[in-house]
Amino acid sequence: MQMPLARLHLDSPTDLPDDATRDISAALRALLADVFAIYLKTKNFHWHMSGPHFRDYHLMLDEQSDQIFGMTDQLAERARKIGGNALRSIGHIARTQRILDNDADYVDPQDMLAELRSDNQQLTSELRRVHELCDSFGDVATASLIENWIDDAERRVWFLYEAGQRGHNSHGA
Repeated sequence: MQMPLARLHLDSPTDLPDDATRDISAALRALLADVFAIYLKTKNFHWHMSGPHFRDYHLMLDEQSDQIFGMTDQLAERARKIGGNALRSIGHIARTQRILDNDADYVDPQDMLAELRSDNQQLTSELRRVHELCDSFGDVATASLIENWIDDAERRVWFLYEAGQRGHNSHGA
């Protein structure tokens, strides 16, 4: 029996079972949608930053958005490598993302930092969940990528947290 040409075109050889391909690629697509949502929100806040710490926040958010965007191709390609599909459009992102957009005309700089911190914490939790899924199927390659992304997200959370502090010392010095 000959497979339809369209299906042959999308198949990728993998030794992972079909349910692993199905579940992990679906989880990677959801992560990819979240990453695009955080990327665009980070750029939005980068573009609309104002106030006395403008330069520092503007540069930090630019660095963070570059790092976040760097995940997108790896996420999509990993889904394809294991025989799954990636996202196909902005609409696909909008239907899949769990990170909420912020279309407000004005957001206070401290609120920007707090919202991005929360979004990156949410992403970290999702990354950990997908890591557990990968572990359950023995997908060490995807799990390995995710470990680095968790570390990067935790660093972004830390920077956003520290940048949002109002000059008090938490160690009592």
